[in-house]
Amino acid sequence: MTKELEDKIYDVVVIGSGPGGMTAALYASRAELSTLLIERGVPGGQLINTAEVENYSGFSSVTGPDLANNMYAGATRFGAEYTFGDVREIIEGKEYKEVVTANAVFKARSVIISTGAEHKKLGVPGEGTLNGRGVSYCAVCDGAFFRNRHLVVVGGGDSAVEEGTYLTQFASKVTIIHRRDELRAQKILQNRAFNNEKVDFIWDSVVEEVVGENFVEGVQIRNTKTDEVSVVDADGAFIYIGIIPNSKAFQNLGITDEEGWIVTDETMMTSVPGIFAVGDVRKTVLRQVATAVGDGSIAGDNAYKYVESLKEELATARKV
Repeated sequence: MTKELEDKIYDVVVIGSGPGGMTAALYASRAELSTLLIERGVPGGQLINTAEVENYSGFSSVTGPDLANNMYAGATRFGAEYTFGDVREIIEGKEYKEVVTANAVFKARSVIISTGAEHKKLGVPGEGTLNGRGVSYCAVCDGAFFRNRHLVVVGGGDSAVEEGTYLTQFASKVTIIHRRDELRAQKILQNRAFNNEKVDFIWDSVVEEVVGENFVEGVQIRNTKTDEVSVVDADGAFIYIGIIPNSKAFQNLGITDEEGWIVTDETMMTSVPGIFAVGDVRKTVLRQVATAVGDGSIAGDNAYKYVESLKEELATARKV
């Protein structure tokens, strides 16, 4: 089957099947573009690890896996094909690009990158097993589940302080744990946190374990100056020590900024004609299911316009 896919020149190849990628595949295939969706894991992206989504329009509440399944059904209903693959690079070409995976090479007139981003992990016991059970990396997504609860936030940069302050609208108390004795966040964000009566701080400390059986019950911390070990009781742990875009495979194209985020224009096209980017891998101000879906619809529509223009240009060139 893979050989058959390799022999074909697709109008659109979508790399990654998170909400943005699946929406892009839906729009592209519905416009009658031949479309291939390549995914290295299970369709759905971070939705697969999201217990409940209650901020996506049209649903009062839906589990992440259920929403992912519905999106996949929509993405493939108009004929988009699906294959497993770990993309290593994209090679530019005049008539088509080559999407190189570990085991195959696919040809595409246009490419939509939807590879997402990954939150940096603490790498401590309990973090993985309690992910979605009190461990979170997204206050906007999960904050409302912790009304009147005590939360800890790990980190000291802009995201940790801003999201920690955001969580106070739900939580009874938010404790920010930072490995240094001062924050790295912007002063305006620091001042908001310092002036919020619900926020307190534990300095010079690192989390060594997330404690709990079925749900988070606290975190074990170690003071970096005294080596004293203690446990902070908490109902949830929000971790903000950085986020990494999954863009390494596209560095050769020169479409990322210095941090690795893919830069696009308002049509979702990168600086390379015919290559688009959507969702969490894109340089943007908000990373949510709704924004990824919006990106995907714009990219799918503009991929159609690009492909039609390319076909006309090639047809004219052949006549000359």
